Amino acid sequence: MAREQDPMLHRGIGMTSQRTRERLIQRLYEEGVSNAKVLEVIRRTPRHLFVDEALAHRAYEDTALPIGHNQTISQPYMVARMSELLLEAGPLDKVMEIGTGSGYQTAVLSQLVERVFSVERIKVLQDRAKERLVELNLRNVVFRWGDGWEGWPALAPYNGIIVTAVATDVPQALLDQLAPGGRLVIPVGAGEVQQLMLIIREEQGFSRRVLGAVRFVPLLNGPLA
Repeated sequence: MAREQDPMLHRGIGMTSQRTRERLIQRLYEEGVSNAKVLEVIRRTPRHLFVDEALAHRAYEDTALPIGHNQTISQPYMVARMSELLLEAGPLDKVMEIGTGSGYQTAVLSQLVERVFSVERIKVLQDRAKERLVELNLRNVVFRWGDGWEGWPALAPYNGIIVTAVATDVPQALLDQLAPGGRLVIPVGAGEVQQLMLIIREEQGFSRRVLGAVRFVPLLNGPLA
């Protein structure tokens, strides 16, 4: 596809310009994100399309922003870090995302792995996310409206699972849906005490790494129209 026709290369103006995006990438690199492919995908993905127009001028700040329904679009650093952790052991074929939200993390993942299966409990958010991914010609994502605590067992197992909301504990259903060697990146905790965890399914049991303090909205039960 010719460069000027590539929908992933939306050119913004002012605070959504390419120069602004480059400053964000430099900041992520300085903060420790080292996966070149992840940084390139973050660079070329138009985050301003995933926020309300009134907030577009803040789209390339390294901060979470509200998207309605008491949800947020994740901080770019966290999107990059969680994506990098998933890919740490090499390319992935099949990844489940819990929490479609705005669709920004979904869009990033879809350019890094073969297939993404995204679960969201708030239907209106997921419907908007679908429209954005179609606009960007990202076709390797399948969506499910449902309870993130349950995952998507019908299509399991998954080589990777990423959870974009904090769980009070690690859902057993998600552990059960990990393939051997599969990686689960999930924030765990309650209130102000939240930790990002990497869980890997080993031959016998699971290994767990705590990666530091984070702040996410809660992972809630049940679908919501």
